[in-house]
Amino acid sequence: MLKLESSDDQEYLRLKGLIKKNLGFNCEQYKDAHFRRRIDVRMRSTNSKNYGEYVQHLNTHKEEYQHLMDTLTVNVTNFFRNSETYEVVEKEVLPAIIKSKSTGLKHIRIWSAGCSIGVEAYSIAILLKKVLGDNFSKYNIQITGTDIDKDIIKRAEEAIYTDVEMKEVPNDIRIKYFEKIGDNYHLKEEIKKIAKFRKNDLISGEKLTGFDAIFCRNVTIYFEKQLQENLYMDFYNGLNKGGFFVMGKTETLIGPSKDLFKAFNPRERIYQK
Repeated sequence: MLKLESSDDQEYLRLKGLIKKNLGFNCEQYKDAHFRRRIDVRMRSTNSKNYGEYVQHLNTHKEEYQHLMDTLTVNVTNFFRNSETYEVVEKEVLPAIIKSKSTGLKHIRIWSAGCSIGVEAYSIAILLKKVLGDNFSKYNIQITGTDIDKDIIKRAEEAIYTDVEMKEVPNDIRIKYFEKIGDNYHLKEEIKKIAKFRKNDLISGEKLTGFDAIFCRNVTIYFEKQLQENLYMDFYNGLNKGGFFVMGKTETLIGPSKDLFKAFNPRERIYQK
């Protein structure tokens, strides 16, 4: 016998349809348990007892859509998070990329996928500035940060950060590249101009290519297995030959990409095409 959907299941499906229609957020490929937990946060905040009540709340309080988007895309992030990974990036990954550009046009292209408020993209920019030193101006450097949330993108472009996001920034870098204004830290223009941000949905958006390194850390853990496989192949195809893929410490390569990438530093989840 076919299992009939409960009214709550029907309201849940209706809610997912509203989210896709009004936020452009493709929720079909997210792990269902994770997705429900995120929605539960907003249901409690709005005193909604079930999905039906929450749908009614959304229909009468349009501002709730932005609160919901913030909750669906929330992640904890700060500069140089997981410092061991950034140490390998600074001492091994970036020098290898720079060495590969020793002849011809010296373009360096890096993608921060799921960039959130920009701290990863700017951390990489700071390290490139540090590694290249006086040779920095000899390179055409383009760091692209993408995220699904346009408000998050705006925050990344503003590049204004709190003590929480700055907690792992060494004091010399803090002094050199940030200006303290009130309680916040404003990134200086020389770093800010290196990174450009744009809205892009990893699931159904444009496939980006031509990168020397792709960083996508602690993003795919929320996706179903098949989508993870698809994304890892997208990242493989998006890299130049010899390019690097940096993933999160809790993530693992699966599917065809597992056999295509070679391990560069498996402990830090860094792989090479």
